[in-house]
Amino acid sequence: MFTLHPQLMADTAVVGDLPVCRVLLNKQFSQFPWIILVPRRTGCRDLTDLPEMDYLPVMEEVKAVELALKDLTGADKMNMGAIGNMVPQLHIHVIARFKDDAVWPKPVWGNAAAQPYDDEALEKMAVTLREVLDVMEVSE
Repeated sequence: MFTLHPQLMADTAVVGDLPVCRVLLNKQFSQFPWIILVPRRTGCRDLTDLPEMDYLPVMEEVKAVELALKDLTGADKMNMGAIGNMVPQLHIHVIARFKDDAVWPKPVWGNAAAQPYDDEALEKMAVTLREVLDVMEVSE
């Protein structure tokens, strides 16, 4: 049964579900529109751990999220990564970057201070993402 890693639960707000991935919004860095996709599969740490039948659908979901987030934000560059050194559950970061953001052109990891969303802004962004991504509501 799929469960979300406690660190991902603490750092994100649930947006909804795509056919394979749970869509999360990083609530710690409001200055970077930052989505995290977590395949709803157990025992996956790396992309190569996905069942073969899920690999391409996950990549299509990453592409769809990246395109939607870029269109929504007008980002100059989209960053994507599946690092997972600290959280052993496979999760894929999709981050909108801007040439005028505080750490450009450096990566956000280790270079940006957290600027959490306030409750109202977090809910507004989650609702907007639900609409543009057309995700299914999470029933858990």
